Amino acid sequence: MENVKVLIIVVVAFSVSSVGSLGLEDLKTCDFRAVYNFGDSNSDTGGGSAAFWIAGLPPGETFFGRPVGRASDGRLVIDFIAEHLGLPYLSPYLDSIGTSFRHGANFAIGGSTIRPQNESMTLNGVSPFSLDVQIVQFGNFKVRTRYFYDQGNAGHRRNLPRPRDFSKALYVFDIGQNDIAAGLRKKNDTDFHASVPDIVDQLARAIQNVYEHGSRTFWIHNTGPIGCLPVSLHYRDIRREELDDHGCLRAQNAYSMEFNRLLKDRVLKLRTELKHAALTYVDIYAAKYELIANANNQGKS
Repeated sequence: MENVKVLIIVVVAFSVSSVGSLGLEDLKTCDFRAVYNFGDSNSDTGGGSAAFWIAGLPPGETFFGRPVGRASDGRLVIDFIAEHLGLPYLSPYLDSIGTSFRHGANFAIGGSTIRPQNESMTLNGVSPFSLDVQIVQFGNFKVRTRYFYDQGNAGHRRNLPRPRDFSKALYVFDIGQNDIAAGLRKKNDTDFHASVPDIVDQLARAIQNVYEHGSRTFWIHNTGPIGCLPVSLHYRDIRREELDDHGCLRAQNAYSMEFNRLLKDRVLKLRTELKHAALTYVDIYAAKYELIANANNQGKS
């Protein structure tokens, strides 16, 4: 998993640099008390496992030595962010066994989308925990935290964030890949291209919602090159001319780039709308594609 360490360094290098954005070193100096994450399998630290299934090996075998609910054999980018901030790994919101939310919570669920899909986990692996549901869960979590912190015993307080720390937390959004996958699966280019602005607007509304709850610092990931994913490359016959120089599907990556272009523009607009927020757009696409393009130079696989 050394490649993931490289990834997070590259991610920061490709962050949008302008007023209101943060680099990784800036994160450390901000003294964040907690991290709250919204997303899909790219940042799911066990929510999907708690909701739907118990993950087995190989996930977890490289670093944790056991299954820990991640769609990875090691740590995710969100794990490295927590490490860098000196915080524990994020506990999944849906996992109540031995869980502490003192330093944040993870609402991400594998298979989640920004826009609710009229599909099912059984049929296409689409999670019912779309972004709007995750935002509702966060709102409930914040209200119940206030109640239990004020009314509960010392044990409750020990495992819950201090209410004043919500405004001092880092809020991470890492979602959108499954919306693109859904568009590709339905194979209607016109409908998909028409839907992208609405998908981006729904993500922006989620950020605005959390901002209105007092959140101020946002770390917003774009989506990676979906045309490079194994699931895109190994389940149908592919003609050589469909691939780019690094073996990725050009057309599918074009969908990702369209989504990312509109998302970047929307984040820049949010900076003017949310006067007291710091918003960083993180170019995950460039970071991952750089690793794929130079895979032979990244050490042992």
